[in-house]
Amino acid sequence: MHLRPAEKGATATQRIELAEIFRTYAHAIRSTATVQERRVIDAIQACRTAALGGHLERCDRCHAERAVYHSCGNRHCPKCQTLAKQRWIDARREELLPVEYFHVVFTLPHALNPAAQARPRLLYNLLFQSAAATLQAFGHDTKYLGGQIGVTAVLHTWGQNLSSHLHLHCIVPGGALAADESRFVRARRGFLFPVRALSKVFRGKFLEGLRDARAQLPPELHLPMDVLQGTPWVVYAKPSFQGPSAVIEYLGRYTHRIALSNDRLLALRDGVVHLRWRDYADGAKVKVLKLPAPELLRRFLLHVLPPGFVRIRHFGFLANNHRAAKVKRCLELLDAPPPAAQPPQNESAQDRILRATGVDVTRCPTCDRGAMRRVAELPRLQGMLPRPRPPPLKIGPVHG
Repeated sequence: MHLRPAEKGATATQRIELAEIFRTYAHAIRSTATVQERRVIDAIQACRTAALGGHLERCDRCHAERAVYHSCGNRHCPKCQTLAKQRWIDARREELLPVEYFHVVFTLPHALNPAAQARPRLLYNLLFQSAAATLQAFGHDTKYLGGQIGVTAVLHTWGQNLSSHLHLHCIVPGGALAADESRFVRARRGFLFPVRALSKVFRGKFLEGLRDARAQLPPELHLPMDVLQGTPWVVYAKPSFQGPSAVIEYLGRYTHRIALSNDRLLALRDGVVHLRWRDYADGAKVKVLKLPAPELLRRFLLHVLPPGFVRIRHFGFLANNHRAAKVKRCLELLDAPPPAAQPPQNESAQDRILRATGVDVTRCPTCDRGAMRRVAELPRLQGMLPRPRPPPLKIGPVHG
């Protein structure tokens, strides 16, 4: 099936973006959106447009110009995660240990989706606490490691079709630091903890916390506690990582991922968005999902996090309050040199964003020989409808 990339009148070279869908259809959902959701709507629409200001660049050879607009910086924006992700990965690179790493995923049953939508902060925090406590309990068990493990946990709330699918990705170094910090106990090769046992303990800890927090949930909300107690909860242990480089690659893919990236948007035609998705219930086949634009936006906003909510957290010897000292001790016990410091970055934050997204921040895209130099600041255009794209390059000398 042939799909046009945008509404009638678009050329084959244009690419549909989430921001364009918001600009066209946000009015259909704005009245029911929360304050936080409206902030996300406004940020995504304005990102890298004249509404946020920027600067003007000019080629020092052919005098071509281009406007470079500021990013919104919102963590839900598909354009604004590259720089944040790279900075976060650079920091984590310095904490890698020369051990096997494991990837464990904790998933909440879909019967808890209504509770999560009613009280997201409560349910998300409980997911973090229960999963981390479960892993640390197994780590302290002398049958396995008998020490303090490290955990980096990343919250994802979505499935491929943008439905609610609450799960926690956990990256765990294969070993534990003894209580007296006299030795580092390595995990068995290819094995961390038994997933069936993890599932039972995780379920118990979560439901216990849910019962204690019952008063914080809406009284009309029905929680099928008997069903939740009698249903196996999914805890999945993926194959272990093969070396530190694979850990970094994973971190880059998952830590700053949002519910919907622009590269999954195939077309917008007659008000219907064509979305690429992977159906894991059908052998992970890649399919095309067609959704009315307002429905796609509604589903996207389901995954807006509560204000100030931290979706990447560290536990055990990787906890923020003592990570540097304990990682240093682990490296000493493993007789491993500390990671080499990363070279300083001389370019600006905005230039790093542009370079990471494929924009050459120095070479002129017109003559391919000159360098683009910043010549003027562009003020914010408050109250104006953001442009979908920056204006085209203007060729020729500029006076004044």
